Amino acid sequence: MVERGPSEFPECVEENRRIWDANARWWDDQIGDGNAFQDVLIEPATERLLAVQSGESILDVACGAGRLTRRLARLGARVTGIDGSERFIERARRRTAADDVAVEFRVMDACDERAMRALGERSFDRAVCTMALMDMPCIEPMMRALGRLLKPGGCFVFSVIHPCFVSAGVQRFVEAGEDEAGRQRVQKGVKIREYLTPGAKKTEGILGQPEPQYYFHRPLHVLLGVSFRAGFVVEALEEPAFPAEMAETEGLRLIDMVEIPPVLVVGMRLRAGE
Repeated sequence: MVERGPSEFPECVEENRRIWDANARWWDDQIGDGNAFQDVLIEPATERLLAVQSGESILDVACGAGRLTRRLARLGARVTGIDGSERFIERARRRTAADDVAVEFRVMDACDERAMRALGERSFDRAVCTMALMDMPCIEPMMRALGRLLKPGGCFVFSVIHPCFVSAGVQRFVEAGEDEAGRQRVQKGVKIREYLTPGAKKTEGILGQPEPQYYFHRPLHVLLGVSFRAGFVVEALEEPAFPAEMAETEGLRLIDMVEIPPVLVVGMRLRAGE
């Protein structure tokens, strides 16, 4: 399949960092203690695919305020969390001190391959990037760095907003319909008008945040192709969706469409010899 347009956006790197510094504290105030997306969709699937073993060394890329970093440390791992936002790292260190877990946090832009590689070749058993690849203007440098940072056969797990169903080219719809018994009911879904072309657009991840953030759309062949070129193969993936009984929970986008997964979680393995 031919890629349509650029999938890396280096011209957005500096502004993207500034936006996340502007939003970091507000975001942490809103979801630092977790929400349904984290509790039901993201973290259970991530932990299943990551399969952490006590004593392992893990790199948490774009760790934000460190919620998952601390969870992995409580499972017995040695965890290093990196994020390009100084304000997120400030919050991560403050929350971690209160949580009394031993982790290390560093301010580091995942778009900077040289900085990431300075963490040490073959230093990590596993790496994770939670709901952040779609927030990154450049992902090729990060994937190349992970190909050198992970030990042979190392595992990398990432989660993203599902690029097929939640993107700038998707519209929600509500229409009348019938169920299998012929009873009238309201049907909800999405209409997809654009998918193959990568792009950058500003949007709100959480309604009311101080500044709109960039969303970098990459179709699956682009997203996975970057990983394949860096030496990874897909080992497992999950498309978690909310259960029907949560359909009326307030304040969550796509939660009322139980057949449409809002999140994609992918487990990858570094090929032998890479």
